[in-house]
Amino acid sequence: MQTDPPVTVDVVQQVTRGKEREFEALLEQIISTASTFEGYLGSSVFRPSGQDDHEYRIIFKFDHLENLQRWEHSSVRQRFLNQARNLTVDAGTFSIITGLETWFTLPAKPGMLPPPRYKMVLVSGIAIFGINQILAVLPLAWLAQLPSVLRLLILVFLTTTLMTYVVMPRLTKLLAWWLYPKR
Repeated sequence: MQTDPPVTVDVVQQVTRGKEREFEALLEQIISTASTFEGYLGSSVFRPSGQDDHEYRIIFKFDHLENLQRWEHSSVRQRFLNQARNLTVDAGTFSIITGLETWFTLPAKPGMLPPPRYKMVLVSGIAIFGINQILAVLPLAWLAQLPSVLRLLILVFLTTTLMTYVVMPRLTKLLAWWLYPKR
């Protein structure tokens, strides 16, 4: 069991009307600074969908909970949060997601349920099948020389890494219409 898993932080923030440009500038500084912290894997910003919408959703990904906590407890992040208070309606909501659920992080309204498990199983299964098909045709002759347990372990780590960092972020975005239908 992994005690320090990869994590995704989902931040939902309502920006005060007229403060959008200042918030965008601050957000750029926050992301730029977060990217210098150990374990930072990336972020996504989902901006308001219309003129009357002032909700931002910001997703941060870190390789381990410990590295996320270093960022969260840093003095520079605290300064950014203090600056954001002057630009936002309230403190916003912060959710931390670990495990395979991080494969399915897309913008959703607070309180909206994640995709049904059968959809997560289908999308994950399709992705794993595709990755395994690709790995089967790659020239991996060096693997044949290894004991079968070690060979399987390497293939599992390759598949999991590709799922987490390459395939699922793109597949989830591509299938968002089906995973997150308008409710």
